[in-house]
Amino acid sequence: MIPVEDLITLVRDYNPKTDEKLIRAAYKYGREMHEGQTRHSGEPYFSHPVAVAAILASQRLDDATIITALLHDTIEDTPASYATVEKQFGRQVADLVDGVTKLTNLQLSSSETKQAENFRKLFMAMSKDLRVILVKLADRLHNMRTIKAMRPEKQVQKARETMDIFAPLAGRMGMQWMREELEDLAFRVINPEARASIMRRFITLTKETGDVIERITGDMRHELDAAGIEAEVFGRAKKPYSIWRKMQEKEMGFSRLSDIYGFRIITGSEADCYAVLGAIHQRWRAVPGRFKDYISQPKSNGYRSIHTTVSGRDGKRVEVQIRTQAMHDVAESGVAAHWSYRDGVRSENPFAVDPAKWISTLTEQFDAEEDHEDFLEAVKLEMYADKVFCFTPKGDVVKLPRGATPIDFAYAIHTRIGNACVGSKVDGMRVPLWTRIKNGQSVEVITAEGQMPQVTWLDIATTGKAKSAIRRALREQDRDRFIKLGRELARAAFEHVGKKATDKALETAARTLRLGGADTILARLGSAELTAREVLNAVYPELVAEEHDHIRSEAAVIGLSPDQHFDRALCCQPLPGERIVGITYRGKGVVVHSIDCETLADFEDQPGRWLDLHWHSGSHPPIYSVALDVTIGNDAGVLGRICTLIGERKANISNLTIFDRKPDFYRMMVDVELRDVEHLHSVISTLEAESDVAAVERHRDPARAAGSAAAMERQEPRGGFQAAQ
Repeated sequence: MIPVEDLITLVRDYNPKTDEKLIRAAYKYGREMHEGQTRHSGEPYFSHPVAVAAILASQRLDDATIITALLHDTIEDTPASYATVEKQFGRQVADLVDGVTKLTNLQLSSSETKQAENFRKLFMAMSKDLRVILVKLADRLHNMRTIKAMRPEKQVQKARETMDIFAPLAGRMGMQWMREELEDLAFRVINPEARASIMRRFITLTKETGDVIERITGDMRHELDAAGIEAEVFGRAKKPYSIWRKMQEKEMGFSRLSDIYGFRIITGSEADCYAVLGAIHQRWRAVPGRFKDYISQPKSNGYRSIHTTVSGRDGKRVEVQIRTQAMHDVAESGVAAHWSYRDGVRSENPFAVDPAKWISTLTEQFDAEEDHEDFLEAVKLEMYADKVFCFTPKGDVVKLPRGATPIDFAYAIHTRIGNACVGSKVDGMRVPLWTRIKNGQSVEVITAEGQMPQVTWLDIATTGKAKSAIRRALREQDRDRFIKLGRELARAAFEHVGKKATDKALETAARTLRLGGADTILARLGSAELTAREVLNAVYPELVAEEHDHIRSEAAVIGLSPDQHFDRALCCQPLPGERIVGITYRGKGVVVHSIDCETLADFEDQPGRWLDLHWHSGSHPPIYSVALDVTIGNDAGVLGRICTLIGERKANISNLTIFDRKPDFYRMMVDVELRDVEHLHSVISTLEAESDVAAVERHRDPARAAGSAAAMERQEPRGGFQAAQ
C-alpha cells in the first residue's frame, strides 16, 4: 500500500500548493473506516482507494478528486455517512463521494430496460460533475489490474462490462491510454488464448526482425534533424487487443497485418506539426485514405493531432501521430485536462474542452428518447462510433459517425431539414440516400414541402439523433391509428378483470407509468411499446396478481369486429406473444399470420385485406399447436425421454411422425400444444439441453398456406375462434 507521504509527494510534484493537511486527513479517515476489511487477494482493503488516488494523481487532478478517490467506498462499505464526510471534507467532496457510490450500485450489464435506466443515471451523474466518472474509471482500472483474485465467473462478468461500457467511455472522454489498458486487461480475461497467441507472435517477430521500433524511431529523428525541426519521437507496438480487433475486422492473420506499430512525434508548435508531416511524407510513401487532420478539425472531447500512415520499402505500414505538447496533454487526459494542475495552478490549456459543454453535446439527443431500446441504441452509437468530417455547401464542417448517410447529415443540420429530405448531392453529384459519406466530401440536401420520413429510413440512418427524429415523426403519423387500436386493447384487458377502461383509469395508469396522458398510453399500447397487462397492473395491481384464469380461445385475438372469427394460419402457426396480422376472406372470416410469415408476400398488392391484430395479453390455455422438427440419436429410450421432457414442460404432444430413419439417428415431426411463444422457447431450450437431441427447430411450411385458405372457405368449425367481445 502506498504510504501517505508518497501519495502527497506525487500530488506535490504537479501541485506544490496542494492542501497536504486535508489529503493526510482523508487518508487517515479512509484507513480508519476500512480497518479490518480485506480485498479478495487478502490485502488491506484501503490499499485499493489509495491506488485509485495514485492513478488520478498521475493525471494531475485537483485535490477534491484525489480526496474523493481515498474516500470513494466509505459511504457504501463503512459506517461513514454523507453528513460526516461533508462535515470533515466539505460539501464538494461529499457530493463527489456520494455520486461515485450511486454509480457503483448501478448494474450496467443488467437487463435491457434496467440497463437503459441506469445509463440515464450514469449520464445524469456525468452532467452534475464529470469528476465522478473519472474516479469511477480509475476505480475500474485498478480493479481490472488486480482481477485475478476474483472468482473466474466474476472475472468474466467484470471484463465484459469493462469491454462494453467503461473502455468505450474512457475513449469517448479522450483518455485513450486508459481505454487501451482497460480493453487489454479485459481481453486477457475474455480470450486469454488469443492474447497469448498474439504475444508469442510478437516475440517471434522481434527475434526475426530485431528492434523495429528503435530502428524506425532513429530514422525519423534523422529526417527531422535534417529538416531542422526540433521534436521528440516515441514508438510502441500496438496493444494485443487492438491487433486482434484489426485481425477480426480485416479477416486476416497476424503475418498479413501491416500497421502493428505506432509512432508519436511531439513538436514545439502547431506550424512544426505540418513541417513534420511534410518531412515524413517526403521520406516515406503515404497510404491513401489514412490521413486525418484533427488539428484543423478537432474532436468534440478536445483531441487534436495529425494522423497519417506511411509505408516503408518492405511494404510494412506504420501509423504516425503528430502534435504539440499541449495537444498531447489533452490527448492523454481528454476531458479531464480541465481539472489538471501544473506548477500549483490550474493548467490553462487552450485545447482543453469545457466538460459542461462536452457532456451537453454528448447527451443532447438522448433526452428525446423515451423508449429504452432506442435510448440504448443512441448511447452506444454515440459512445462507440469513429467520426468522419464533411462539409455543407457553405463550407461549414459537420461531424458524423463513420458509415453515416445523407439522411444523418440532414438531421445533423436540423430536424426539419431531415424530415423534408427527398434526395442529396455529394460533391455535386446526385446520389441515393443510402450512400456512405466519406471524409472531406461536400453534401447538399434536397428537400420538398410535404415530404415525411419513411420507415425504410431507420435502416439507412446510423446516428442516434436521426433515428430518434425518424421514430418520433413516424409515431406522430401513426398516432391516431395506434390510439384507436390501443383503446380496443385496453377495453378487452380491463373487461377481462371486470373493470372498464375509463379515461380516469387511463390517466391514473399514465401517472403511474410516468407517461404524458391517456392518449400516450393508448398510442403506446397500439404500437406494441406497452402491453395491456402493464397498463392494467399500473391501475389494479392486486387484480393482476390474483388473475389466474386463462383467456378464452374465442377472445384470444383483439382487433376483429364482433361478427368475425379467425383461424390460425397453418403455414406459420402463430402463437400468443408473437406479432400478428390478419388476412380477411370476404364473408368468411380472418386467417391470422405471424408478422414474419413468408406467405404474406402473396397479399402485398391487396392492402384492403390486411387487419392490425394483437393477441390478448393475459394467460392463454395450452391449445395452440406448433410443429417441431426434431433430430434424435437412434438409441434405446431416447424417444421416451424426449416425450417425458416435453410433458414436464406442461406441453401436450398431439401428433408425432418419424419421416427419416437412419442407422444412427431419427428425424421426426412433433406437433406440440402450447400456451404462447415463451412456452415454445421453454420446450425448445429443454430439448436442446438433452445430449441425445442433435437438432430441434420450429417447422414452418409456406406450402400449407393453401390449407389455411381452404379451411376458411369451408368455414370448418374446428380450430376456428370467435372474435373478442
